[in-house]
Amino acid sequence: LVHVHPDPDELGRVFVPDLAIAATLTETAAALRALEPLEPRWRDWTAAARAEYEANLVHEPMEGAVDLGEIQAFLRSRLPGDAVQTCGAGNFTVWAHRFAEFTQFGTQACPRSGSMGYGLPAAVAAQLVHPERVVVCFTGDGDFVMSSPELATAVQYRLPIVVLLIDNGMYATIRMHQERTYPRRVIGTDLENPDFPALAQAYGAHGERVERTEDFEGAFERALASGEPSVLELPVDPERISPRVKLSDLRGVT
Repeated sequence: LVHVHPDPDELGRVFVPDLAIAATLTETAAALRALEPLEPRWRDWTAAARAEYEANLVHEPMEGAVDLGEIQAFLRSRLPGDAVQTCGAGNFTVWAHRFAEFTQFGTQACPRSGSMGYGLPAAVAAQLVHPERVVVCFTGDGDFVMSSPELATAVQYRLPIVVLLIDNGMYATIRMHQERTYPRRVIGTDLENPDFPALAQAYGAHGERVERTEDFEGAFERALASGEPSVLELPVDPERISPRVKLSDLRGVT
């Protein structure tokens, strides 16, 4: 394990590296560029790493009428390479981080600190800076309501961001910890949500509720064609909180 970080205090804080290097990424990249790679040594490793990466993009079918894995597969083929994808914080982000593909720098904006409510204002900022690019925000229901008034800003400046709102009716990350640590003692994590498409329309944005995977493509194209800020609500099974975790798997665990 080689750990490179400009702050020496960060080196080895989580894992003990075999080689710790205090340097900036620019300095490191310049030094690596000057090296002559041992091609036979790395060829098998890079091929295996690529195969593992591609296998990771294959998802197991998701319960319910809306399959987020299938939606991500569509977005991988539909979004241009310079599209900007933003996220807030919550278990829903696992779908975006695992199944999205990025081929250029400057195409993902997500909070390192786990700050909820980040995705929508980040999308607004990205669209202001790059008006010619497609900007997609991935957000959850709990995440979205923390910064939903930013839709007014998007409407005011006619910013055609597309918000994909994953609605499972709860603060799923907090609920996951409650179910795991205090089974049958959950509190304060169920949400009474508004009609999200109606809320978007009240702001003057485009809003739709997509209740089946096969309806997503048409809804997404309508959102792009509207030229306005758009919110596409994706109701999902509240039991499925990440690609590999279900709430029922956590209940009763002590």
